Amino acid sequence: MNKERLFRLRQSLLLLATAGIWGVAFVAQSVGMEHVGPFTFIAVRFALGALTLVPVILLQNRQSHKGAVREGEMTDRRARSGRVLWTGGILCGTALMIASSLQQFGIMRTTVGKAGFITAMYIIIVPILGIFTKRKIRPHIWLCVLIAVAGLYLLSMNGSFVLQDGDALCLACAFVFAVQIMLIDHFVDRADGVRLSAIQFLTASVLGTVMMLIFEKPSWTAVQNAGIPILYTGIMSSGVAYTLQIIGQRGLNPTIASLIMSLESVIAAVAGFLFLHQIFTGRELAGCILMAAAIVLAQL
Repeated sequence: MNKERLFRLRQSLLLLATAGIWGVAFVAQSVGMEHVGPFTFIAVRFALGALTLVPVILLQNRQSHKGAVREGEMTDRRARSGRVLWTGGILCGTALMIASSLQQFGIMRTTVGKAGFITAMYIIIVPILGIFTKRKIRPHIWLCVLIAVAGLYLLSMNGSFVLQDGDALCLACAFVFAVQIMLIDHFVDRADGVRLSAIQFLTASVLGTVMMLIFEKPSWTAVQNAGIPILYTGIMSSGVAYTLQIIGQRGLNPTIASLIMSLESVIAAVAGFLFLHQIFTGRELAGCILMAAAIVLAQL
């Protein structure tokens, strides 16, 4: 096996690890909310995510100092990008907080497997939203939309044309995640990705804290009881998985990268079965297969 193939294999395995961490996070979110409210979970989770990225940022700063020709040159560069960085981070963080809130409330009312598959529809929603930014939609995307809608019907509507509450919240979450992805796409070429993510996590945590203080009665005991799920989603799902995504996508075809990461929906379903003993009916399983097919077809 030549070096190029080994490199691609390594990158693919890193992204598969990312998808695995994100998929299991659905279980952690479900278990964590047995002890704390959704906003408390969000506030603490993203605070940990931001803290996890601090060592990465410090390492980047050290490398920047070594690579800079002149200190003044580096300072000027930072000053020019600072406003864009904070604007992007705050906008992305606001979208992340809204999407995560919808997801948290959705998971309280549905299974983690269904939540994973419905949330993964952002892969299809993103190109549709691209219409508003004058991006062309490939014809087969519309076919993917029809397949995904058919899958969603089988998975969530139980013979009626009304979405179940939890599934509707997860679908709304997928739309907001699509907006967040488009915001990241807009800002990531204008600012450092790791710093952008750290500010995004910080913003989501601050907003989550405000909502927590208004609508919930947090206690340190409750946070301790939800400690393992919070630590997992904060450190692993936010900080570690994001870093793995950055490393894994480097030099890899973005289409292949997106396809590998979309496997989080399948892993969420498997994790829900293994850890929470949640199973699909035959109808729901058919819906999952159709939605997975639509996600894969959208990437081909």
